[in-house]
Amino acid sequence: MNLLRTSEWVERKNCHKLRVHALLHEHLRRRSHGVKHPVFDFLFEYYSFRSTNLAIWSPGEGVTLEHSAEHALPSLEWETTFEGVELSLRKLNPRRVQSLEWIINLLAETQQRPARFGCHGLHEWAMVYRSPEFRYQGSVPLRLSLEEIARVVETQGICCTHYDAFRFFTQKARPLNSVQPSWDERLNMEQSGCLHVNMDLYKWASKFWPWINSELLADTFELAMEARKIDMRASPYDLKEYGFKPIQIETEQGRKDYEKEQRKIAALAIPLRDRLMTSLYSLLNNIRSEHAFLA
Repeated sequence: MNLLRTSEWVERKNCHKLRVHALLHEHLRRRSHGVKHPVFDFLFEYYSFRSTNLAIWSPGEGVTLEHSAEHALPSLEWETTFEGVELSLRKLNPRRVQSLEWIINLLAETQQRPARFGCHGLHEWAMVYRSPEFRYQGSVPLRLSLEEIARVVETQGICCTHYDAFRFFTQKARPLNSVQPSWDERLNMEQSGCLHVNMDLYKWASKFWPWINSELLADTFELAMEARKIDMRASPYDLKEYGFKPIQIETEQGRKDYEKEQRKIAALAIPLRDRLMTSLYSLLNNIRSEHAFLA
């Protein structure tokens, strides 16, 4: 166990609080006034991790804090040791351990699979394609007509490998996708060039918080925020009112611009994915060790 003195963990806790406040204060202000945001609300609705938890600092599993830390961080489950307090592994039942193993495998497969950069963000267009009803209808205008959007989808071709994007395609768009992603095939299909796969690092980290340290969690959240901006700038929605310049993927230059931004996110995700895998592997090994000890 890595022992953190009170002065060390209090400084980390305070730095994390300031960092998360900077990330969340606009969202919290909007929420307090009942104001919706078509870009950023997704991060708090699709990813079902409470923003209040994002603001709570945790040192992660494998770290011991000097005594009395449980009083400063009351919402986490602590166990008392000879040197201080540390996070308990008791809530991680066999079902959660099985989920942990699956996530580790998914991250490892994604990391080693060749990245693809030819999708040009058409998933958002496929969610509008030839449908009388679509997300943000009536609240955010489209940049192009529905017929123009359909023409882009039909002429460029869709090659989305991400199941959680594909499942929101309109019924008429799904047969146009070059592959048919499914939940069962995620281990075989997810690849590191995908914008949504890289956004999902936040989801996988949040599922094992507080055993994943809060600094890493915040790093994945920041990456998800940047990826979401690109995601919606390349969409068929007109977001100028919200300060977002469109990436016009209906043009050759726009597709080049999208791929450039997509590659930047993918490059940032590689070390983050490595760090997350290392933390999850460590957590899994310690769970197994504790179970072996108790047996």
